[in-house]
Amino acid sequence: MTGGEKRIGFVDDNLENFHANVYLKLLRNELKHRGYVVAGCTGLRPRAGRKWAEANGVAWFSSADGLNEAVDCFMVLAPSTPETHLELCEQVFPFGKPTYVDKTFAPDLRTARRIFALADRHRVPMQTSSALRYTEVQDYVEEAGHRQVRHMVTWGGGRSFGEYAIHPLELAVSCLGPGVRRVMRRGTGKQSQLLLDYTGGRTAVVNVFTGSSTPFAASVTTAKATRYFQVDSGRIFLNTADAVLDLFESGKPGIDRKESLIIRRILDVAGQKRVLSGFVNL
Repeated sequence: MTGGEKRIGFVDDNLENFHANVYLKLLRNELKHRGYVVAGCTGLRPRAGRKWAEANGVAWFSSADGLNEAVDCFMVLAPSTPETHLELCEQVFPFGKPTYVDKTFAPDLRTARRIFALADRHRVPMQTSSALRYTEVQDYVEEAGHRQVRHMVTWGGGRSFGEYAIHPLELAVSCLGPGVRRVMRRGTGKQSQLLLDYTGGRTAVVNVFTGSSTPFAASVTTAKATRYFQVDSGRIFLNTADAVLDLFESGKPGIDRKESLIIRRILDVAGQKRVLSGFVNL
């Protein structure tokens, strides 16, 4: 890292998206005290990227090579186009700098493994997550003890299962861990459920209700009680950005990659016909 302000580079498909806008705003305001600035950006759609950069007062670079000279760490965004993440990571990982990769991490498990392998090859400290990893639900589970949780139910909405199922799924996996043994899916329409069987007899139900007003929420069951939480969505991006800065500060990933990979594995299996007729072993 350089002295003074530490410099982040945004790397994206089309920079005109909610995540680029909200993270830029947070870094300039609520998280300004952390001492990080967005010093430059690049993207796969130059015309849209230049327009976004000019409108937001961020330096535009036509290549990752140029951006690298101006930054200390990277945020690979493109939240709605995970199929571009491998290409974007191939551009920035060779520089060996700490990198956050936005949700959904990859379009399939094979690609997810390739991204992690690429990070290892270039010794890049890297992590990925949905913003639903950083909520009051995880705070409660941390306090109660992860091993005390026997069952969870999570809820989430959004435009489509493919893009938004990761949110309630990340809520469950971040609390229960990567030890999912098998999965079953009920429903392929606007109301869909994933049934997760864990090691040690633990279970979870992940509800994905698209095209409706469904707040992110969770219930957590221990031997003593069941607690219900409606997630404070006003803080999830602030908490996520704060965790990203912890990665940049420490140079050490704060998320077990086994959890990121099992999430992608579950999403892969959820798209297969066989998962609708019974449990599929993972």
